[in-house]
Amino acid sequence: MVGYLIRRIFQALVVTFIVTLFTLALVHLLPGGPVRGLLGPRATAEQVAYYTRLYGFDRPIWDQYGRWVWQLLRGNLGYSPKNNEYVTSEIAEFLPKTVVLVLLGTIVSLIFGIPLGIYQAVKRYTAGDYALTGLSFIGYATPTFFIGLLLVQWFAIDTHIFPPFAPQSSSVLGVLSQPQALVLPVTAYAFVLYALWSRYMRSSVMDNLVQDYVRTARAKGASERRVLWGHVFRNSLTSIVTLLGLSLPTLVAGAIFVEVVFNYPGMGLSFFNAATNFDFPTLLGYTIIATVATILGNLLADVSYAVIDPRVRYS
Repeated sequence: MVGYLIRRIFQALVVTFIVTLFTLALVHLLPGGPVRGLLGPRATAEQVAYYTRLYGFDRPIWDQYGRWVWQLLRGNLGYSPKNNEYVTSEIAEFLPKTVVLVLLGTIVSLIFGIPLGIYQAVKRYTAGDYALTGLSFIGYATPTFFIGLLLVQWFAIDTHIFPPFAPQSSSVLGVLSQPQALVLPVTAYAFVLYALWSRYMRSSVMDNLVQDYVRTARAKGASERRVLWGHVFRNSLTSIVTLLGLSLPTLVAGAIFVEVVFNYPGMGLSFFNAATNFDFPTLLGYTIIATVATILGNLLADVSYAVIDPRVRYS
């Protein structure tokens, strides 16, 4: 296990290097260069030249990358001239609120997706299975932002049951203190994830139900409840653990759309504003955070296999 972890950490460092290098290179591929995109089309040649020297964009790419990585290692993700503050301060303000949204949405989707996926596997090819499959297909096919708009129309504008906007507090406690305003964004976020978990859980349970260990357990007189929840359920969770790790980029992307639709004051909305305002230091900082989170998610998913399924061993 130790050797496997060392290899995975080394791979994670290599992936981080490649992603950050390509991200910095993409900034230079913008029409007119990064400074022109930052200042806008009306900037003069003198202004572009001045800020190019000021931000070091006239240096070789490896020199820029080395200076940038050195600042990262010191905990400095850069300075945003658009927002007049350091990117680290922005992330410290917005990231906790995005984590709250992602955690709540993921938990809600798992609470519904896993049991309903098991129900579909046990009652496969019945009317209930077909109905839930159709609901899952709707979740797959419908963009997250469109689901959010529908929820606002139905439950905020037409019926006035919930507010159309997410909590606007600047703190996590302030966000959690407005649970009614969290219902719609969490529901929009969880609906798409529910489709993912339920479909994979259904497939995994169906695969396990025909395994030899299930026939053996039944031959020994184990009840269907014990077979399902004592044996099949645990072995089927490996697919969900895999998806939780591998789908982390999708989870973050979904949070961006939800935050924009509901004006949720999190990192996704801040990332969207940075993209529309050509705030490159903020975009680079958020890319680093998303890359590290994705790599850690994959690593945790691999390690969790051994905890959930004792048959899994790494060498």
